[in-house]
Amino acid sequence: MAGVTDRARAAERGRAGTAAGDPPQRVEAVRLSGLRLRWPGAAADCLAIDDFRLGAGERVFLRGPSGSGKSSLLSLIGGVVTPQAGEVAVAGQVLDALSAAARDRFRADHVGFVFQLFNLLPWLSARDNILLACRFSPVRRARLAAAGRTLAQEAERLAARLDLDVGLLSRPAAQLSVGQQQRVAAARALIGRPGLVVADEPTSALDADRQQAFLDLLLEECRAVGAALLFVSHDGRLARHFDRVVDLGSINRALAAAGDA
Repeated sequence: MAGVTDRARAAERGRAGTAAGDPPQRVEAVRLSGLRLRWPGAAADCLAIDDFRLGAGERVFLRGPSGSGKSSLLSLIGGVVTPQAGEVAVAGQVLDALSAAARDRFRADHVGFVFQLFNLLPWLSARDNILLACRFSPVRRARLAAAGRTLAQEAERLAARLDLDVGLLSRPAAQLSVGQQQRVAAARALIGRPGLVVADEPTSALDADRQQAFLDLLLEECRAVGAALLFVSHDGRLARHFDRVVDLGSINRALAAAGDA
């Protein structure tokens, strides 16, 4: 009975946002409170975060070594999994208040991911990979229409901003270099102006010069559209470019508990 009551309360709080349309303006991009996550069969929590907030339009560098819970945290923010306790709110929407299908729709509408391994479909052209985000989200398409841009125009604009030659857009993703694939993945995350962009170790395969160029472009484009950026990396050299640096070990009490065990 208590679980039903807790879920009902979460649903009531979740009405601050909506999965169907744009979230309220200037609502925090991410809010975690009283969070506890334990994977099935595990003896202890992998995440225990009392409070974490990412402001609208804020750019945060989240640092943590392998095994610190970064992947688990991103799975929660993306709504792929839900916590055993606490709340995960994205753009004002409490994700646990939504069904699994509704969380998928909400993620497609409001969150852009740049994955470490890019997750491009190798047989699709670079252009079609970029457009996938809008194919799955009428909300993103509506934002572009409101801005007076077609899908093709926006794909080419982002490609140019990310230093991708427009001639490359017709090539299958499998024929692109690692750096080109990375920029295609970034364009896919940014198209349709999501309120939150999450980048998971996106520069790990690049040399120092390419890391810097890519980071500059990603930060500039997020700033241009007002998107919050959560940049996850173990490479502390990149931290100076961000509004705030958060060490996952300092907010994840599960790590301290594991060290004391």
